[in-house]
Amino acid sequence: MGFSALLYAGVVVLCSAAPFKLPQRNEPHNRPIIGILTQEVDNESMKKFGKTYIPSSYVKYIESGRARVVPVRLNQSLAEHEQIFRSINGLLLIGGAVDLETSDFAHTAVIYFRLALKANDEGDYFPIWGTCLGFQLLTVLVAGENLLSKTTAENVTYPLNFTSEASSSRMFTNFPSDVRKALSQEPLTVNFHHYGVTKAAFMGNEKLSGLFSVLSTNIAQNGLEFVSTVEGRKHPFYGVQWHPEVNRFQWDPLYNFPHSSNAVRVSSLLAEFFVNEGRRSSHHFSEAAEESSVLIYNYNPVHVENISAYEQSYFF
Repeated sequence: MGFSALLYAGVVVLCSAAPFKLPQRNEPHNRPIIGILTQEVDNESMKKFGKTYIPSSYVKYIESGRARVVPVRLNQSLAEHEQIFRSINGLLLIGGAVDLETSDFAHTAVIYFRLALKANDEGDYFPIWGTCLGFQLLTVLVAGENLLSKTTAENVTYPLNFTSEASSSRMFTNFPSDVRKALSQEPLTVNFHHYGVTKAAFMGNEKLSGLFSVLSTNIAQNGLEFVSTVEGRKHPFYGVQWHPEVNRFQWDPLYNFPHSSNAVRVSSLLAEFFVNEGRRSSHHFSEAAEESSVLIYNYNPVHVENISAYEQSYFF
């Protein structure tokens, strides 16, 4: 065989796709996939595009942490949701404005929360992250009741008031000291909520205070102290009342999205943290074709900047 033939053969081997390799239990997952639970469209102007949606900022946020995304659609059978659960490496509950008890978003989240609780208790690692409404929903699922009260913080940015548990937390332990200091002193977290769980209500509920460590609080515009960041004491469950994804992926000048260097670093670190939690999950799709068929790449985002606070959203 001549040199050119050998060179060509080498190129073919080097450029061919690697075989589909399934991760083993306790082996870091190098192809993590995070599910993002879709949510009912509440904006009348966007209903023409679909019944449920995911703002693209959440998708970009997870992808920036070096994972792929599967949109978890509502109104599937229990068996279908159980199959998805066994195939993904974590779940993100997005912010929004649907009912925390009667919406399909809430009903579907119950399924995954119960599956994750059981799995983690049996040594099968599976993280869940809730942002804003998603965090509020986690409190309802854990407490078994709605403990929200009026804690308006609408389009305002805050530094975090860290508790004593923050320094030893999984979420913040690998933050560089200068970023952690900035997060406690600079307005790097933007809030868009009218309701939250006060620190008094949170700590007064044995289920919430037993499952979660409170890592930070903030003061609402009405003077009430609300819980702004939590993580599970033993379970890989995380919640923030603020929006880390907007620091890099939303740009509407009407909103106080923090875009400073430190704000960007906070967002990046948290995205990587959650994806790294997902790497600890051994869940996987059994076939490459099945995996490919459900990824977010099968959908095209719609430009909705003129009718919402989002530049783009995916509709389902």
